[in-house]
Amino acid sequence: MATPDFIRTLRASAGNQLLWLPGVTAVVFDDEGRVLLGRRSDTLKWAVIGGIPDPGEQPAVCAVREVREETAVDCVVERVVLVQALEPVRYANGDVCQYMDITFRCRAVGGEARVNDDESLEVGWFEVDALPELNQFALLRIKQALTDAPTWFDTMGSQ
Repeated sequence: MATPDFIRTLRASAGNQLLWLPGVTAVVFDDEGRVLLGRRSDTLKWAVIGGIPDPGEQPAVCAVREVREETAVDCVVERVVLVQALEPVRYANGDVCQYMDITFRCRAVGGEARVNDDESLEVGWFEVDALPELNQFALLRIKQALTDAPTWFDTMGSQ
């Protein structure tokens, strides 16, 4: 995974300590109702598409950019599905990050799904009743994107 330059700059002075960062997830559906997934090169597992906005970049713009960069699929954002503070993650190099994720439901409008960068090993469209093994993070986001429910957020907190 390519670390954005602005995070490298922060890490130069912050070391490995916790960085609180924005994140976006794009749950992309095609006209047949299939969902777009990528098999990540870092974990080797299937996942929904996501990334970190550049400084000043709007979250929805980031979602569209990340989908294009990772999968070569063009999409439009339809709505916010979920907003959630995730648990901290410790990376192999010792860096610790915690993300505030904004998940968007998106609709594919062009492009052919393919591996388009080094972040994915495979990319593909999946019927929602025939998904590969996914973590709970991805399953919740897909489930919420399939409903017309209002934006989901945790009101209980983890205090």
